[in-house]
Amino acid sequence: MRKDTEIRHAILAFLGSLCLLFMGGCAALLPDVTALTENTVPSPPGIVGPEGKLTEMQARAVLSREQQGVNAEELIMKTVALMESVGGHSLTAGNKITLLIDGPATYEAMFRTIESAKDHINFETYIFSDDEVGRKFADLMIRKQAEGVQVNLLYDAVGSISTPDAFFQRLGDAGLNVLEFNPVNPLKIRKKLLTIQRDHRKVVVIDGKIAFTGGVNISSVYYGSSSSMSRQPGGSKESWRDTHMKIEGPAVAELQRSFIQTWDHQKGPPLADRNYFPKLEARGKALAQVIPSLPGETNRLTYVMYVAAIKNARNSIRLTTPYFVPDRQMRKAIIEAAKRGVEVRIVLPGSSDSNLIINAGRSFYSDLLQSGVRLYEFRDRMVHAKTAVIDGVWSTVGSTNLDLQSFLHNNEINVIVIGKDFAGKMEEMFAQDVAASDEVTDQKWSQRPGLNRIKEFLARLLAPWL
Repeated sequence: MRKDTEIRHAILAFLGSLCLLFMGGCAALLPDVTALTENTVPSPPGIVGPEGKLTEMQARAVLSREQQGVNAEELIMKTVALMESVGGHSLTAGNKITLLIDGPATYEAMFRTIESAKDHINFETYIFSDDEVGRKFADLMIRKQAEGVQVNLLYDAVGSISTPDAFFQRLGDAGLNVLEFNPVNPLKIRKKLLTIQRDHRKVVVIDGKIAFTGGVNISSVYYGSSSSMSRQPGGSKESWRDTHMKIEGPAVAELQRSFIQTWDHQKGPPLADRNYFPKLEARGKALAQVIPSLPGETNRLTYVMYVAAIKNARNSIRLTTPYFVPDRQMRKAIIEAAKRGVEVRIVLPGSSDSNLIINAGRSFYSDLLQSGVRLYEFRDRMVHAKTAVIDGVWSTVGSTNLDLQSFLHNNEINVIVIGKDFAGKMEEMFAQDVAASDEVTDQKWSQRPGLNRIKEFLARLLAPWL
């Protein structure tokens, strides 16, 4: 898996360099989140439930219930309202959100739900490997297609570059609608000769009623991972630590809509006439806001989401990310939060599938540590989760890494969840990850070898392409 990922990163860096050299830059600058926030008047976010949009009084009552015991009004009002203002994505009520920790739990929930599909399966992923897990998913989808369930598969050309064409041809021959996102092969590219825009999302929607999203790709690298396995003799060090979620309720429609929009934008074959948007009943009490982000947008939504939430934090920030190459605005937001007394903790990989990216991330450690940020490097396994929980009430799980590739060039998607119950589960998961990590102290970091400093300096020069 390490070799495959290094190949993908090399391709992205090469294509990015060509874009900058020959196109004069292929991405707009990231938005000024401070300016966006100042131009947005904090007010109760519009909340959409199964029966339609809640009145302002109902919205205030729901938000008040979710904020009990936590002084998070400013965080919620400013951050959630900002995302609705700049992206048009409303908070939805009546959702059931299930936190899925690591590959086995995620795949088990996916397999069980796909088995129950009656109408359609929309499947979008960055990596779809031709291995034990990939073949198990492929066989299941072929069987569901034979049963009359329409399966639409969208996979990324770079993410799945090591998967043979014959693997996807088999799926197409079985009747699945199969679409490759932005092919790398110049003979297959639809628009530009070279592009670094990738579809980094991981979204599965079953019958328009249940959805999955998060950081887990389709690959055996996740299959052996579990919180307990890493502590057992013989536990696989190659398995990846990741986080996903299962969603039931009104928020599913937003994930479905994002899939169909991406399919149409890629000029995929017409989707079969199925019930993609059934009536969605309330399945729980969670408030959820789906945040899709596309290259070329005036406001890169997942970037705005992260920076705004960090800037509005008052008590605590818990971040987990595998690829940490933040731009100046995000670094400033993190450092300022720590300096104003917010307890900032970040879990990062101790080992990675990309030495270049891990060294680039480490080049920022000194400034963060000196400001009071506490950093932890995950032991034994690669941490691939992309999550945050802030002030014990605002949480997000998704596909977005804290690097410029995700912020500028990728199709990404995150789900914000407002509520103490889900945030509490996220806090417990974060505490387990901290326990499985080594803390990086300022004193320890200042004593690292000179060769490591040189690697960090050189890697940081390449940060715009990582």
